[in-house]
Amino acid sequence: MKLEGTYTFEAPREVVWEALLDPNVLASVMPGCERLEQVGDNEYKGALKIRVGPVQGAFEGLVNLSDINTPESYRMQVDGKGAPGFMKGVGEVRLEDQGASTLMRYSGEAQVGGRIASVGQRLLDSSAKALTRQSLDGLHEQIKARLQANATHHAEEALLGEPSPPSPVAVPSQTEFALGVAKHLVDDLVPAPQRPKLVAGALVFLASLVVLNWWMNAIARKVAREVWERRDY
Repeated sequence: MKLEGTYTFEAPREVVWEALLDPNVLASVMPGCERLEQVGDNEYKGALKIRVGPVQGAFEGLVNLSDINTPESYRMQVDGKGAPGFMKGVGEVRLEDQGASTLMRYSGEAQVGGRIASVGQRLLDSSAKALTRQSLDGLHEQIKARLQANATHHAEEALLGEPSPPSPVAVPSQTEFALGVAKHLVDDLVPAPQRPKLVAGALVFLASLVVLNWWMNAIARKVAREVWERRDY
């Protein structure tokens, strides 16, 4: 399985680089990440829950960084395993300074096995792209929020001399992650002309669920009322 692409951050390269090496930031933006901690020099250990098609489960793994060229590039090696199977991969990240913004170029190759490999190559590739894109979107939002918080902090310090502590950056919920991943999957798997029909079908399905739920509740209330009225007979 191969993965490559680019992403533009609206932030200086040094800021993006710092965020990429912060396990707390990465853990907050990776869908399904339950834990990510530094356990050695350029070595990280983490736990991740993922779902690809009908296969879902938890992975635990190690990430090792090498060939680090601050703040430009590094290589990584990933080794993870869990109930759904295993994954071994290598990748490279490069950051190009574009003034007020930063262009990231990323590439990688992974080998997967076990139940997770049974979903098929196309779904694996699309899921990997969607998860990567959603993680980068989340990272971008975290970086922008931090820059805004720092700007406000410095403005208060210049004006008042005693600035209030920066507000914590909100972490996207798992629901927001899931919606974002689903959107990227649809964009990757469904041809553009068919997307409106898919969305319309999904809305009809959701509306049907709402009506069914209302109908079942109405029946339940009617039965409960009749039972209550006959309790003394």
